[in-house]
Amino acid sequence: MSNKIQIGIDSFAKFDTTNQNLNLDLSVRRSQSLSKLIERIEFADKVGLDVFGIGEHYRPEFLDAAPPIILAAAARNTENIILTSAVTVLGATDPVRAFQNFATLDLLSKGRAEMIVGRGSFTEAFPLFGLDFENYDDLFAEKLDLLLKIRDSENVTWAGKFRPPLTNQYVYPRPYQSTLPIWLGVGGSPNSFIRAGQLGLPLMVAIIGGETRRFRPLVDLYRKAGIEAGHNPDNLKVGLHSLGYVAENDQLAANEAFPGYKEMFTQIGQERGFAPVTREGYDSQNGPTGAFVIGSPKTVAEKILRHSEALGGISRFTFQMDIVNLPHEKLMNAIELIGEEVAPIIRSNIT
Repeated sequence: MSNKIQIGIDSFAKFDTTNQNLNLDLSVRRSQSLSKLIERIEFADKVGLDVFGIGEHYRPEFLDAAPPIILAAAARNTENIILTSAVTVLGATDPVRAFQNFATLDLLSKGRAEMIVGRGSFTEAFPLFGLDFENYDDLFAEKLDLLLKIRDSENVTWAGKFRPPLTNQYVYPRPYQSTLPIWLGVGGSPNSFIRAGQLGLPLMVAIIGGETRRFRPLVDLYRKAGIEAGHNPDNLKVGLHSLGYVAENDQLAANEAFPGYKEMFTQIGQERGFAPVTREGYDSQNGPTGAFVIGSPKTVAEKILRHSEALGGISRFTFQMDIVNLPHEKLMNAIELIGEEVAPIIRSNIT
């Protein structure tokens, strides 16, 4: 098992409809939602969390279409916390611009920027930017290749199918760190795990349902591919992103998180043809081997350690709490409990 598990929060910058004056103009309420998100990032830094990630979506319920701008706003009033995307939908953006944005964030934060890049779980970005969804995987593979070349050299010569070539082109600015960390965010595709291993990139696994232990064969594929490609096993890091929430006791946490979870996944289920959300299914997901990490600080810490053991050791765990759709004050309380109670338990149990 890894000798350290970084603990953090991921957010999709959900538009807060829980505790706002509905008489205010919609634009004001959106602004308030982002201001409260910045408060949560700053507070996560204050209570000693390791990382805060911002997703990327193009839907009305989320305000995270420009993650580097949100992270840059948080950079000036934070000192230690890593600021990352979660994930950058690389197939729908230009790798040059993505690198420049995060290199700038790295300069502003004095070396605390990272990127987690992935293919994304929603389709809205592709028609928005005039891209063909049928090229979903090919777009991502090509743009990842270019992004890594830009990361590794300021002078780039490159050619592909979906973007004009670059010939002896210098890409600036360069980041504060000598090498900008880039993780590969994955769901359940074996090829994605193998690709991360072959490239020697840290792996962030999003597990939002089922049993976490069932992902072990995929993680083993990643490690095997990395070793066969000649990468140092110590550099083949595995992170885990799961739905989570922490309150003072297990029942309170489960009861507070369920209504928002039901609302969000009922909506997504209607779009994708999923079965209706039930409390029985929710409680099962929150059981000892289920993917959800919802409960008291002790219960949550023990479950993260259990997940780490099941996957052969993880280097990072991030909570996705936007899905529970709770007021800012409750999310702040959860962050405090994670920083002051959950993280110390995990750190004291790592050998």
